[in-house]
Amino acid sequence: MTLSDGLVLRPARPEDLERIGALLADRGEPEDAVDHRLVVEDPDAGWEACAVVVDGDLVVSTATLLDETLVLGGLEIPAGQVELVATDRRYEGRGAVRALMGWAHERAAARGHLVNIMLGIPYFYRQFGYTYAVPYAATRDVTGTPAGAGHTLREATAADIPVLARFQDAEQAPFDLRMPHSAPLWRWLVERGGSTEWLVERDGVPVASGRTTPPEEGVRLAEVAAVDGAAAHALLALTGATEVTERPGTVAGAALEAFLAPAKAEANSYYVRVPDPVALLEHLRPVFGARLAASARFAGEEGEAVVSFYRSHVRVPFAGGEVGPVAVGGTMQAPGAAGGAGVAPDMVASLLFGPHGIEGLTARQPDVYPGPEEELMRTLFPPVRSDVLTFYLP
Repeated sequence: MTLSDGLVLRPARPEDLERIGALLADRGEPEDAVDHRLVVEDPDAGWEACAVVVDGDLVVSTATLLDETLVLGGLEIPAGQVELVATDRRYEGRGAVRALMGWAHERAAARGHLVNIMLGIPYFYRQFGYTYAVPYAATRDVTGTPAGAGHTLREATAADIPVLARFQDAEQAPFDLRMPHSAPLWRWLVERGGSTEWLVERDGVPVASGRTTPPEEGVRLAEVAAVDGAAAHALLALTGATEVTERPGTVAGAALEAFLAPAKAEANSYYVRVPDPVALLEHLRPVFGARLAASARFAGEEGEAVVSFYRSHVRVPFAGGEVGPVAVGGTMQAPGAAGGAGVAPDMVASLLFGPHGIEGLTARQPDVYPGPEEELMRTLFPPVRSDVLTFYLP
């Protein structure tokens, strides 16, 4: 694809490796070049996961799309995450990143992704259809050191990946929405230098795991997981972390609470993009059905939920805890008159994945309201507690 001023967007190639690495290292960290190599040389990702914008032989911008899986109420949702984005300073403002985001979104659609989720610099990715929707956990200063006696700490290897994944699955189980590390991402994490995966053992048996940032960045402990409080204490004590990314509602999170300073009041969230709300709602029918079936009010009821996005609307029929196919309609500026709810299109991600639910969004957003069927809408769109694991720590 030819862009303005003769720039060309194309798939990355093996011969681009050094140029892409140099660009990523210049605009980010040297470890970013290593991370890129791990992705494109992995058979589950490959070179087709990366694209570049070139000026002749010069790589001036790049981006990579990772396959992810969100899990909401036990239902897997295919998702994608854009990472390793960088542009040569001399070529900023010429549309390279916009073109690359277009490439990433087209590739995501072709791969069946229903959601895009990513970390990114403030505001920038709102330009490409993203909103802040899923909060990430606060990082808190360590105020005390628990006992770690009777435990040992070692760096995890590829052979430990099944144990690491099992620990994370157990810690994520209580959450409504989760995003686990994929199998290839686990391989990259144990090989990369930008963070370290740790295992704590007791009598030779793994009992806790976590991930730390490099010492030169200040040791932050994240993705804490433990079988019991003593194991979590040992993880904090033996890593020597000065900060911890909290994990409320988990075994490790509860055990470390007494050793952490209060969280700062910051509104930090993942970017989320829902390219086709109707397709996502259709995919989520089992989740909506389960919510209705678990409700004393609607388990045996038959009816229809109407949700307007103002320029369009959907009708979601239900009966006996089962949800039928989603029907699409046109403009509906006054959904309350039709017994429906109103949701601004850019609030769909927050409605489905955010911590406020439709009730909380109604209190925050003038163009979100439940309409006359408030109880039904609160049942279908409750607050969501999330735990999301990404390649880079937020």
